[in-house]
Formats: sequence, C-alpha cells, structure tokens
Amino acid sequence: MINVTCAIIRNEENEILVVQRGEKTDHPFKWEFPGGKLKDNETEEECIIREISEELSLDIVICKRMAVTEYDYGFKKIRLMPFVCDTLDELPFLSEHIAYKWLNSTDIKKIDLSEADIIVADNYLMNNATAADDDHFVSDQGQKAYNEEDLRSMVGNMMGRKEAEWLADSAFENAEILRKLLEYSFSKDKKLAFRASWTLSKVHDKYPELIGSDLQVMIGSLESLENESVQRSFLRMISMSDLNSLNQKLQGILADHCFKMLRSGFSAIAVKAYSMEIIYKLAIIYPELANELLSTINLLQGDGSAGILARGHIILKKLAGTIKDRGSSLTLS
Repeated sequence: MINVTCAIIRNEENEILVVQRGEKTDHPFKWEFPGGKLKDNETEEECIIREISEELSLDIVICKRMAVTEYDYGFKKIRLMPFVCDTLDELPFLSEHIAYKWLNSTDIKKIDLSEADIIVADNYLMNNATAADDDHFVSDQGQKAYNEEDLRSMVGNMMGRKEAEWLADSAFENAEILRKLLEYSFSKDKKLAFRASWTLSKVHDKYPELIGSDLQVMIGSLESLENESVQRSFLRMISMSDLNSLNQKLQGILADHCFKMLRSGFSAIAVKAYSMEIIYKLAIIYPELANELLSTINLLQGDGSAGILARGHIILKKLAGTIKDRGSSLTLS
C-alpha cells in the first residue's frame, strides 16, 4: 500500500486545480489532483505542502483534511489522503505534468480523472458547501481587541480564505491588527510570515486604501526579502495598486527589481507574472520602458512556461493598445 497525499486547491474564484499526467506514466493523460508520496518521518501536512511547492511552485494554505481513500489499481494499491487548500497563485509551473486547468466544481466530473481521484472528487462535491468549509472560524467574538499572543497564534494557524477575510475585516476596524500583520510578514518564522502577508493581500483586496501607506515599506524590502512567499504577496498587492502615487525613486527601485525578477532563472512563475504587470503599469507612466519589457518577455520564451508566455502576450497586447505610436513593435518574436 502506497501512501499518497493530494490537494484540492482552490483559487480566489473558488475554482479547483487539476493537472494532467504525461504519456509515460502509470496513468497516461489522466487528470488528477496534484500531490505525491509520503516520505519517511514526514507528516501528511508537510508532504502535501512540499509536493505542491516542488511540482507546481505554488504556495498553499491547508483548510481541512478529507476522508482517506483507498484504491486497488491491480498493479498497485494506494491510500490517498486528500486536503482542501486555498492559494492566491494562479499560474502553476509544471515540472511533472503536461497541462493544468482551473475548473468550477460542477465541471470536475466532466474530465477524465484517475479512478482514485474520482472518489476524492465525489467526496468533495458531496460534503463541501461552497463557503462552509472554514465558517467555523467566524465566531461571535466581534471586533474585540486581541492581545499579541492571541493575534500571533490566530495568524500562524490561519486556515483558508474565510479566516483571512475575517482578519481583513478586523484589520479595517483595528489599525493595530493591520500594523501587526505587516510586522509578522517580516518574521523569521516562514509560516507566520507567509500567512500574515497572505492576509495583508486580502486586506488589500477588500480595503485597498488601508495598504497605500505601507507600499513604500513593501517596495523598500523587496531586494532583501528572503521569503519568496512574502515577496509574492507583496508584488501582488503592488501590481494591483496605483503606481502613479509613488515618487520617482520608488518607481525606479520597483522597475529595477521587477526586471531582475523577470530575467532571473530562479524566480517563481507568480513572481514573474506580478513583476510583468508592475512593469506594464510603469511603462504607461514611462513609455521608454515598453521596448525593454518587450525584449525581456521575448527572452522568457525559452523558460518552458506556457502560463508566463500567455501572460506576456496579454501584457504586450495591452501595451500596444495604450502606447499606440509604439504598438507595431510590441509583438512577441
């Protein structure tokens, strides 16, 4: 019996990620929920976070466990341990699969899933109310003030979008919570830092005006940030902000950093995607950046990521429509 974890990963639109296996695998061209084998001395939670990071370069937050599924394929028996997870990322980097899709839950059964994954899908669809998974967190505590220990524990153990949104509402009511979320984002505790920055991103989604004054701190920290998960969250917020409000020095720092991330062979796909969007916004302010962005996107054609190339086409199309006198040259070679 092979112990395997898998993840039902939901994005901001509550769509679910499925990935397709290649031709030379145990289940050629079948679709499945991503995951992998449990290693010795590794918990199931550690396994699924590691596997999703290694296979897809995605950051996930585990929301809950589902019932274990056992299946006998004849040539192997597996014990599948599924987790429901949330992510802010939308562009997985495929290192072991040949394709991916984000699907509405109603479409999950319409694709050719592996047999064990069909059982997992049935269990999820049967037992999952769209927004009820993590409603247990929303209690009658109201907007009371939290002491440091309570808040730190709450952020460090946050489980999913509902909790992040609830904390975002709390931050709107209590400026101290907002300040602590930014402080925790720089913690050496990588789990705490990721979840704090993830929650800050939800604050930005709901109350963007609250984050405006903190953009300078985020931009100033990008070059020294070692936690890539936090960098993703910061770049996501910056990419959705009005960059005209920044002074020229900050705009320059941002442009330099984002071009560096685009040209780096080690940057995550999400980091590249947000960097591309940021440079596009800066190119609207400084049109001379447009051709440099074009050249950089052309260089990305060799990295093997269809997702980032598709994003590049979208960015160039937007640039061509905005900077009309340069539009003829803004096409991928």
